[in-house]
Order: sequence, then structure tokens, then C-alpha cells
Amino acid sequence: MEAVKNILIGSHARYTGTGSAGEIIDIKTDEEGIWAKIDTTELWYNSQFLEVIDENEYQRIKHKEKELSGKEKVKKDVSLKKKLEEIDMSSELCDGGG
Repeated sequence: MEAVKNILIGSHARYTGTGSAGEIIDIKTDEEGIWAKIDTTELWYNSQFLEVIDENEYQRIKHKEKELSGKEKVKKDVSLKKKLEEIDMSSELCDGGG
């Protein structure tokens, strides 16, 4: 593992701005600071806004995000169903041709 100011490639980190978490897959430095790339978002984060988390915390966050994404899918499905129920499918709207 490569270490840069307590940030390690292969360790898990959470971006404090949004709570996004993932494994650090790359590190770079420039005139603005030290940056870490997180695998789950494929984005670069300034290391001053990252906190290193242990495996247990990472798994807890990952499970919570998966659960939320499932709930969001259900909400979208219910919304789509309501919209489809409002469509008038009477014979006046379409002609079968022929």
C-alpha cells in the first residue's frame, strides 16, 4: 500500500461533504493538495475532506446505501405505475389500422 498523509491506496474513506464512501484506488498531488480517487464514484476528492474508515464502518455504509437505493427504486416504480394508470386507453385514442 502507498501512504500519503494517512491516506492509503486500498483503504476505505468517506467524503465528508456527501457521505460517499469507497476504496481509495489512486492518489495524486498537485498545487491544490493531495487527492484520492474513490472506486465507487470514480471521482477525485481532496484529502482534507476525506476521513479514513475501517472495514466495519465501510460495510455498514455500503449496506445502508444499497438499502436506500432499493427504497428509491420502489418509489420510482410506484410513481410510474400511478402515471400509467392515468393514461386513457379508450378506443378513441388509437386506431389499429387494417
